[in-house]
Parts: sequence; structure tokens; C-alpha cells
Amino acid sequence: MNQENEQVQLDLRLFRIWMKASKTVFENIRKDIESYGISPDHFMILEFLYSKGPHPVQKISEIFSIPSGSITYVVDKLEKKELVTRQPSPTDRRTSNVVLSEKGKTLFDEIFPTHVETISQNLSFISVEEKQQLIHLLKTIGLGAKGLE
Repeated sequence: MNQENEQVQLDLRLFRIWMKASKTVFENIRKDIESYGISPDHFMILEFLYSKGPHPVQKISEIFSIPSGSITYVVDKLEKKELVTRQPSPTDRRTSNVVLSEKGKTLFDEIFPTHVETISQNLSFISVEEKQQLIHLLKTIGLGAKGLE
């Protein structure tokens, strides 16, 4: 029974430390994003389009678990700021793709290197090997927890 209690205490300690570390890193990243005058939700979509290219509104909604009514509102706001445009899909006339506009691309060309540097600074306290090990461990935990659903 003592070993079981020790395991539970270790699990609780790990969870608390993981949560505190994640909260601190995410808060630093949030501040970085907001320093560009962009909300984290808008940044997430803009970064996705910057990295992955044009995507249908529905696909963006699915990837980020944003309800269809809300994603339309978000894309409308980004379009109003001239950061994205909607273009007819070349493969399906019923849908349109959200595309990073020239203004959006120019903005991301400017801010993305600084954003990446902020992320790297927040992860600079561990070695390359530790980062690879952490990636493996977090994937293992994530996949295992998903299997519990």
C-alpha cells in the first residue's frame, strides 16, 4: 500500500509541476503574441495559414475545434483587418479557402522570427536530448490519455 501511495504522490507532484511550467511558458508566449496587437486566437489561425497555406473554413474550424458560427466571425474579423482573404476553392465550388493576404504575409514575415525566438528562449533551459525525450514522453502521455476517453 505504501508504494501505491508513493506513486500517487509522485503523479500529483508531476502534474502540479507540469501545470505550473506550462502555465508560465504559455503566459510568456501569450504576452509575446499580444505585443503584436493580435489576439491569441487570431494569431493561431494566421500562423496556421502562414505555415500550411490556404485551407477551407470548415477545415480550420475542425483543426482548432472552433464552432462553425464562431469561425465565420473570426475569419470575418481577420478579413476586415485585411490579414486574410477568401478565395473560391479550385476543387469545390461550394466552399472557399481562407488565404493569408499580402498584408498578413508581410506581418508574419516580420513578427514570426521574433515569436520563434521567444519560444526558443522559453525552452532554452534544457538540452536538445532532453527536448527530444520530453517530446517522446508527452506524446506517450497524450496518446495514452486519449485511449482512456
